[in-house]
Amino acid sequence: MSTPETLSAQAAAADTTAPNRPAPPDGIVGALGRFAAAVRAEGLDRRLRVEAAARVLDVLGNSLIAHDEPVAQSVLQVARRWAGTGPASVIGAPDRLPAASAALVNGTLAHAMDFDDSHMLSVLHPSASVIPAALAAAQASGASGAALLDAITVGTEVCIRLGVAAYNERLGNSVFFERGQHATSICGTVGAAAAAAMLFGLDAAQIAAALGIAASMGAGLLEANRTGGSVKRIHCGWAAHAGVSAAELAGAGVTAPPTALEGRFGFFHAWCGDLADVDAVLRDLGDEWETSRIIFKPYPCNHFTHPGIDAALQLKAQGVTADDVVSAELRVATSTLRTIGEPAELKANPPNGYAAAFSGPYTVAAALLGGGGLGVWFDDFGDALAQDPARRALAAKVRCVADPWCDARFPTFLPAVLRVELRDGQVREARIESSKGTNSRPLTEQELTAKFVLAASSALGTARALALRDAVQALADDAPLDALAALTSGSEGGHRS
Repeated sequence: MSTPETLSAQAAAADTTAPNRPAPPDGIVGALGRFAAAVRAEGLDRRLRVEAAARVLDVLGNSLIAHDEPVAQSVLQVARRWAGTGPASVIGAPDRLPAASAALVNGTLAHAMDFDDSHMLSVLHPSASVIPAALAAAQASGASGAALLDAITVGTEVCIRLGVAAYNERLGNSVFFERGQHATSICGTVGAAAAAAMLFGLDAAQIAAALGIAASMGAGLLEANRTGGSVKRIHCGWAAHAGVSAAELAGAGVTAPPTALEGRFGFFHAWCGDLADVDAVLRDLGDEWETSRIIFKPYPCNHFTHPGIDAALQLKAQGVTADDVVSAELRVATSTLRTIGEPAELKANPPNGYAAAFSGPYTVAAALLGGGGLGVWFDDFGDALAQDPARRALAAKVRCVADPWCDARFPTFLPAVLRVELRDGQVREARIESSKGTNSRPLTEQELTAKFVLAASSALGTARALALRDAVQALADDAPLDALAALTSGSEGGHRS
């Protein structure tokens, strides 16, 4: 099994194992293709596989609880019309679809509830595109559990590194995000292609082609975070679908420019102009694993709302109640304010539960008035509670503003300051350096298990959810994939919500 120090040498030798195949091109996609081929040939350390298995478990739990969401059912209906039967399963349903179609549905499920994992510096959610693509490709190719986890690790690493390259220190934010582009799906398409190409057995040159093809396929706009619409909830599904499709096309002989990422009309110039640090994609590749910096969400809502929730929960633990609050000020980083605080009138009055998950004022109210899960839970973001008069009245008292202290810490940390004026004249403050679940405050194993079981048991029941947990954890020891499909499949009318 390889260690990080050996991967560069392995990558250089990867193409010599197939002398009749063309060498991968120079450029970034060529280097990534060689790297992916080397990882597949040699395998990764068990530590990285265990980390990948934890991310698979998180995706499956999030997907199972999303199955009955209208947007998920819409996508499933379309996928059924598009495709006949195939080798890849749909999470929470009995369907077997072609790999790309299953990836579309499962990627939608993975991101639909906004509970998927995050990587701070890249300002994206890496697993919700890559893991559904990898699961579908693994089932289609008959891959082993270890091969699945290795492909997931490489795919998420590629996705994250594209996002890191687009982080701009002067802006204090991702260039993608500043321009209203959804890095999660744009970079996720390329990461999904890397994972799928590895699992389909493509050589280094074909993997490079898959990455270049995928670079032409990624898309996603962030306006839905501000003013609504369910389209954002399918972004990761489309990225997973496009990634699998790119790998299949590369395997069939479609090629891509060797400078698809760094070229004059390539990925970074098209999306980021001259603001990207293109060299970051390959910097310390194989020695530093950005995947190990992925963090898990404790709350099923936009990550930028989490420090405000933590602050509200802290004040609640100190005895502050919703009835006590006369007014409140939530101070956050400028880059996050645009998502959770603007437009102010809409954020104080979210029209539905999904919009509430992107509202700083509403999530503060939910933390003070709710209490399920690890602090707030899915019922807090249903349409019924989003329209609850008590919550709306409390949310209307919360004003969101930018704060220099928070700006100085974001995105390494996810900070917030919540200051509330009480009926007795007191002013109370909670200051959060970084929210629960971030790298400085990671969720414990017990909290991760609780999150998964709470989510998965809504569809499977507790016993089956625990069996699924065990099956996923066994993948790190190269267990077969059969149990996953059996445990996550559902039946029409039998899915428990």
